[in-house]
Amino acid sequence: MSGDPSSNVAPEAVTSEHTRPLWPLPPGIDEEALKRLRHDLRTPLNQIIGYTEMLIETAAEGGSTTLAEDLQHLHASGSQILALLNEGLAQWKVEAGKVDLIALRRSLLGPLNGVLGYRDLCEETARALGLAETVADLEKVSLASRNLRKMLEQESFAERYHLGTPQPMTGGSVPPIPAGGTRSAGGGPNSSITPITGHLLIVDDEPLNREMLVRRLNRMGFTAVGAENGLVALDVITRESFDLVLLDILMPVLDGFQTLERLKADEKLKHIPVIMLTALDEVSATVRCIEAGAEDYVPKPFNPVILRARIGASLEKKRLRDKERAHLVEIQAERAKSERLLLNILPKAIGDRLKGGEETIVDAVANATVMFADIVNFTGIAAELSPARTVARLNEIFSDFDLLVEGMGVEKIKTIGDSYMLVGGVPLPVPDHAVRCADMALAMLEVMSVFNQRNNVNWQIRIGMHTGPLVAGIIGSKKFAYDLWGDTVNIASRLESHGEAGVIQVSDATAELLKPHFILEPRGAVELKHRGQMTAYRLVSRK
Repeated sequence: MSGDPSSNVAPEAVTSEHTRPLWPLPPGIDEEALKRLRHDLRTPLNQIIGYTEMLIETAAEGGSTTLAEDLQHLHASGSQILALLNEGLAQWKVEAGKVDLIALRRSLLGPLNGVLGYRDLCEETARALGLAETVADLEKVSLASRNLRKMLEQESFAERYHLGTPQPMTGGSVPPIPAGGTRSAGGGPNSSITPITGHLLIVDDEPLNREMLVRRLNRMGFTAVGAENGLVALDVITRESFDLVLLDILMPVLDGFQTLERLKADEKLKHIPVIMLTALDEVSATVRCIEAGAEDYVPKPFNPVILRARIGASLEKKRLRDKERAHLVEIQAERAKSERLLLNILPKAIGDRLKGGEETIVDAVANATVMFADIVNFTGIAAELSPARTVARLNEIFSDFDLLVEGMGVEKIKTIGDSYMLVGGVPLPVPDHAVRCADMALAMLEVMSVFNQRNNVNWQIRIGMHTGPLVAGIIGSKKFAYDLWGDTVNIASRLESHGEAGVIQVSDATAELLKPHFILEPRGAVELKHRGQMTAYRLVSRK
């Protein structure tokens, strides 16, 4: 084969002058038709340029100078088609009314002839060198070129894009770009870039596009797999973890817009960055993708250097977002830990008020029930046990009491040595505060019975309860505590300390509230330190 490779495809004959339709176009041609035209022409063009770039890299690695030069010619012809297509359908021409579709078609035929001719030269060289894989890829370039040529056939072009009756056109081919001609903007495929990695999903309904892009990205150092439409992609994503999705817009079954919306609506998948990869380049399509949550937008045919850079930027953003989410999880865990610690110190309602900005918390409570429980003869018990054993057993009892508090709706205030203090109706008022405390007291006696059986001992507690007004609030600025003050607290403490082992001793005020629900035994007048005599009752059980 010799001479100009573009001569392998005969130019169309000239029969008469044609009339060029300027914007506005004839009826039936609108922006949707131009969008479809741009997409249809760029799809095979993307395949031609993409496969050629990979073949150039392979030839350079193999040291075949002749093959590399022919492939450069082939790539240059494809790049010229892309430049002409971008110029012919530029947005400014659409807006200015200067789109000339017939002139565009005629201008594309010349470099397409060059693509077909140089492809044949490359195949001859590859066969001579025994490069079977190169020949197979060149067959894919040939298929894409034939598809592009078929789209540009005069009759089908006019019918598909509503150009009306086809007019004869002047023939002739644009001179092929010489060796060393300009590549697509952004540099050649062999540009040196810092390696980046990631698991990528390529979603494109065109098999050649998909295969070419998967291979290209794998050669860049990524792990890439393909899916033929949005539904398949969504199914794959639920079964496999991906770092990024490259998503075509115009697809059957489920298009790119719909797939993107579903991804971003899923809490488990919305963090995966999506780059829209499409032949569409209208501003409205770009805006719609970004508004729907796309990370970026790359038109086809893509420049591999730009694509790699944008993938790298998206993966870096994802890495930072993942790191941020991990930090948020840590912060939430620490916050939960702080909440638990705060709840161990303060009632939840009081903690919420502190977090809400209150600095001084003091509440006057009209009516509440205070209860004290104390282990009888604990000093003597502690003298017979080692300190560690003493603390362990005390902790065992008080931990069981703490579990009861959570279920009874009362509030633990504090422990003082072997004494356990709680209240009903504080900090949140409840009408049955005395009943809650009575149920709690009976349950505490049951806890002691189980404790004694488990440890083969005979520990006893005495309990005192009184109902009345009190003051509740926080004291201290560093090791602060929530506490209660008033006569009600003092009387409850005296009732406990003047009680008997295994007895729940309650005041007359508390007994009045409990009589409808509990069995109580009168104990007569009880002498309380610094308080004199007071009528007391023994709480026996629920009625």
